[in-house]
Amino acid sequence: MILETATVVSIEAQALWVDAVQKTACEACSAQKGCGTKVLSKLTGKTNRIRVLAENDQLKEISVGEEVTIAIPEDVVVMASILVYLVPVFCSLFALWLAPAGSDMLSYVSAAVGLMIGGLVVRFHSYKTRHDPRLNPVLHRDETDRQMLNFT
Repeated sequence: MILETATVVSIEAQALWVDAVQKTACEACSAQKGCGTKVLSKLTGKTNRIRVLAENDQLKEISVGEEVTIAIPEDVVVMASILVYLVPVFCSLFALWLAPAGSDMLSYVSAAVGLMIGGLVVRFHSYKTRHDPRLNPVLHRDETDRQMLNFT
């Protein structure tokens, strides 16, 4: 599991929206002070708004502005990357392969149409799986915290 700390921005019926500060690879980079990327990321403070699934009892305990820990399975990140990047590219290449030879403009148009179809496939899959806790970030509840609550 990939764990990330984020700030709650709003709460819905089955989910909550959080802002997570975008991390870069600067901590692992050997340039450290010689690179401007770290300075720019500190200045802009880029955040990502993420929809996190949560159970109703978890939502009752959380308020806007609170920091929470979210969990994302590693395999979901890999599969999502493959889906988002490769499906549109393969659809574009397939449409290009189907296009009749002859005109460069026709090749460009068919590749662009294939790319758009691939994007629509990704969008449909995302819409279809938006409530699946196996494929979305979830609110992480530490087991040690749960055990401590039971003892008090």
